[in-house]
Amino acid sequence: QVQLVESGGGLVQAGGSLRLSCAASGRTFSSGMMGWFRQAPGKEREFVAVINRSDGSTYYGDSVKGRFTISRDNAKITVYLQMNSLKPEDTAVYYCAAGWPRYYSRRDYYDYWGQGTQVTVSS
Repeated sequence: QVQLVESGGGLVQAGGSLRLSCAASGRTFSSGMMGWFRQAPGKEREFVAVINRSDGSTYYGDSVKGRFTISRDNAKITVYLQMNSLKPEDTAVYYCAAGWPRYYSRRDYYDYWGQGTQVTVSS
């Protein structure tokens, strides 16, 4: 079993920045994908970004391209999400996900999930 623990959420003003971290423990793995989804109240869980742990390839949702950057530290089995130029519509609970998804933007294909961390962007 793999445990994912997120950290780094909080309250920030529009235009500000936050960095989220997701650390994996337990039955660790050296391949596969790790990334982030988010869910705002009353909305579906939305794909944000994902990184391939083997080759470092990255993929982003359209709403965050150019503002968010995902990175990894394989030695620590940790991924980071640097969020810049934050907007009120980025307000959501951000969830870390890991696995070997057939389709990286589809939440149903991920095997492991964290508990989530709240990000609130004030206008």
